[in-house]
Amino acid sequence: MNYYVLTLFPEMIMQALKTSIIGRALEKESISLEAIDIREYTKNKHKKVDDTPYGGGAGMVMQVQPVYDAYKTLEEKIGYRPRVIYLTPQGSVFSQKMAEEFAAEKDLIFLCGHYEGIDERVLEEIVTDYVSIGDYVLTGGELPAMVVIDAISRLVPGVLKNEESAQFESFHDNLLEYPQYSRPEEWMGKKVPSVLLSGHHAKIENWRREQSLRRTYERRPDLLKSANLTEKDRKFLDNLRNNTCK
Repeated sequence: MNYYVLTLFPEMIMQALKTSIIGRALEKESISLEAIDIREYTKNKHKKVDDTPYGGGAGMVMQVQPVYDAYKTLEEKIGYRPRVIYLTPQGSVFSQKMAEEFAAEKDLIFLCGHYEGIDERVLEEIVTDYVSIGDYVLTGGELPAMVVIDAISRLVPGVLKNEESAQFESFHDNLLEYPQYSRPEEWMGKKVPSVLLSGHHAKIENWRREQSLRRTYERRPDLLKSANLTEKDRKFLDNLRNNTCK
């Protein structure tokens, strides 16, 4: 997977993503990352990339020319027209399913806006996906881009040491992850559930599945509408609902 980030703050992207698991993945070349400074493509001698909005209003708008030229240079380098993700509160809310879809790509370009946004004309010309990480406004698209890159990278082969980690955690089958425990067996009077100490793998898997169902029902019931449920799962949830209503 090759990531390219069009941004006014390339050092922000590179410094943050060169640490921890993503940093190790970059070192192993499981993924690659390049942050492209949009300012380097402006024809303005003062490196100005924004101007006042037509029609008036507060703030400034990023201009067409430097954004488009930065993109075109990158497209020519890659050799084809890849997907371009624009990070915006107006986009579709990012999800694990979306991360899985993006992970199947070879190259991804992320476009990070600032100020009051980017001239609509260049967005219409180059953007393929409008993505939001939530219903709130940030100062720029860099943090959302890093969130999305992190989520996608975990699904790229070779990034995680334990390949099962990317499959059997929160949002597997659209369910939240079951509770996790480690040593010591008892802490402040709280004991690790005995089934996890039993060594009986079938019972452990059944317990974990039920805990995922219970946690999703209690914390994110909206996910159950599109969860991949078996008949056994549905019976467990029915019993859970009946006991809750009593």
